[in-house]
Amino acid sequence: MKTYRDLQVWQKSMTLVTKIYKIFKGFPKDEAYGLTSYMRHCAI
Repeated sequence: MKTYRDLQVWQKSMTLVTKIYKIFKGFPKDEAYGLTSYMRHCAI
């Protein structure tokens, strides 16, 4: 293992975050700074 990016847990978490961002992309624009922003921060 050379870096933290080699860890499976990091790789799976990045996959999860990417999926969450794709889901929220379809949310209405008025939610951009409400629920969507909150959930993105939680995912990260």
